[in-house]
Amino acid sequence: MFSGSIPALVTPFRDGIVDEEAFRRLIDWQIENGSKALVPCGTTGEASTLTNAEHHRVIEICVEHTAGRVPVIAGCGSNDTANALMHMTFSKRYGASAALVVAPYYNRPSQEGIIAHFSHLAENCDLPIILYNVPGRTVTDIEPETVCELAKRFPGNIVGIKDASGDLSRVVDHRMGIGADFCQLSGDDELSLPANAAGASGCISVTANVAPKLCAEFQQACVDNDFAKAREINDKLYPLHYAMFEDASPAPCKYALSRVHDWMTDDLRLPLVKASEKARKAVDEALEHAGLI
Repeated sequence: MFSGSIPALVTPFRDGIVDEEAFRRLIDWQIENGSKALVPCGTTGEASTLTNAEHHRVIEICVEHTAGRVPVIAGCGSNDTANALMHMTFSKRYGASAALVVAPYYNRPSQEGIIAHFSHLAENCDLPIILYNVPGRTVTDIEPETVCELAKRFPGNIVGIKDASGDLSRVVDHRMGIGADFCQLSGDDELSLPANAAGASGCISVTANVAPKLCAEFQQACVDNDFAKAREINDKLYPLHYAMFEDASPAPCKYALSRVHDWMTDDLRLPLVKASEKARKAVDEALEHAGLI
């Protein structure tokens, strides 16, 4: 259903508010440079600091401005099941293609609780769900057995996973337990090459915010089974993948975008602060290595 380079879009801010014009320009630039879908209001979009009204406005802008050129996978996650359902219902009404739903964070539910959470969402909204497993942020891990159980219970609703567990064996676990049609997307840019080799179909990417063309070319090379070319492009991007997390994300990413485009600021919302000098140096060096500045 979804494949290729899929940026987890930043939410541009200017003077403390969402910069809607910059967001539209970012959307156009991503599509023009080969991104295959867009994810507004994910982790990189600072969804946790958006009000519900802002959250929905960002999704609305993304769907409207994309205008069907590529799918929009709306970030709908919450540690509150009712709030996640509200985001999904809104996203369905406004034309999103799917919802990206993170495992409930902070609450630390059991695997039974995770199944109950996603079951409630699938039973009450027919927008396709891509599970988002990022235990480094949520503490809670969506274990492979749980992923397989959910996909089998709701084959038309729970259609894929963005996996940022760092465990590459899970690509095979999911494929063996569910089947090749289950959409597996890497959540770690630096692991996308081996994940694709194992059977993933793309990456929901931080780096693609800054290097959409290179990321799209890398993913296409993987689709073409041209892993020599994929490795060559990956080598260009590899320092940038790590520089994006030199400080708390998306601070380095927003700094990188401000270096690439004069219409982007590096503004964030507290508790995040702008990238440190060390992070800026790492980003600058990685951008030069990739030929982006």
